[in-house]
Amino acid sequence: MSEARTAIVRSWLAEPLPRDVVAALERLAASDDVRRVAVMPDVHLAADVCVGTVVATGSTLYPNAVGGDIGCGVAAMAFDGEAAVLDDERAAARVLAGLYRAIPFARHGRKASGRLPPDLDARPLNAPSLEARKGEASFQVGTLGSGNHFVELQADEEGRLWLMLHSGSRGIGQAIRDHHLASCTTGRRGLRFLEAASPEGQAYLGDVGWALEYAEANRRALVDAVLDVVERALGVRGDESSRVSCNHNHVRRESHGGEDLWVHRKGAMSAARGEPGLLPGSMGTRSFHVEGRGCEEALSSSAHGAGRRLSRTDARRTLSARDVARELRRVFYDHRRAASLREEAPSAYKDVDDVLRAQHELVRVVRRLRPLLSFKGS
Repeated sequence: MSEARTAIVRSWLAEPLPRDVVAALERLAASDDVRRVAVMPDVHLAADVCVGTVVATGSTLYPNAVGGDIGCGVAAMAFDGEAAVLDDERAAARVLAGLYRAIPFARHGRKASGRLPPDLDARPLNAPSLEARKGEASFQVGTLGSGNHFVELQADEEGRLWLMLHSGSRGIGQAIRDHHLASCTTGRRGLRFLEAASPEGQAYLGDVGWALEYAEANRRALVDAVLDVVERALGVRGDESSRVSCNHNHVRRESHGGEDLWVHRKGAMSAARGEPGLLPGSMGTRSFHVEGRGCEEALSSSAHGAGRRLSRTDARRTLSARDVARELRRVFYDHRRAASLREEAPSAYKDVDDVLRAQHELVRVVRRLRPLLSFKGS
């Protein structure tokens, strides 16, 4: 373990940081073996390590700098049709009804077993308790989850119809994080870590790799389900050549500034030079396809979305169903769920345009998309 020191911190901010976020970042920067920290403009408070943070260490792994939804990310695909096919409210209603039938929020029924990809089913996780979770994991492939996970149909600047969706590793990712936290050492600033070269560190990395593949398989299953719904409802098909997928919760070995580091991203995308990325806004605002600029000071990273402005608790306390309806007046969604969507209202999030302006040296915008229809599990 290296001697006590404070890491180099670089920030790309859309607005001044709240005191609790500053305190959390200062704690992180002073933690064991933390060499560099990059703060993205969508940063906001979360347990131990803020969302929107990139952490580089020399030899240690911080499970809470990845988070529980390991491999959570975004996928997008264009359709071979125009966005105008959704101008008819009846068409939008058919899509929403089809999504409710095809995509559970939590789990598939018992008759839908065997969904776990064979290679993941055959590859053991590093504890019997985690192996025992594979059965439940098989029923969660192709499920959306709650919170800010979504399926959205969008229009690009040329009027083409696009899909964008956001989901991750569901319950198995949380179980992996929680299991390995129990093996961690508590550092001088209270954050828990593993030595990467230790058996415990290697076990964690192996299980993270499993969860990353599981999350990608989940997104593939979701995309396939949405494509089927949209083709049946609207008569347009997906363009496989346009598919993009990226994740924003991971840890991996990377070289930066001539130094090999463990780079943890929690709510941050990799944005190496030329690397494609997807940056969603809120339910009522634009989303973006981007390309990384490979900014070394930012550890070749980018914001992963708009980022929360209000905590979920504050959003439920200050926003009403009427606010949701007003803010989503140009977007098709299930109006019966307006009250439960308060914490996902656009005003609960930062302005995504401000986020992009703050990180103009991190990514280049490739495509701008506006939301047409949103399907969410909050």
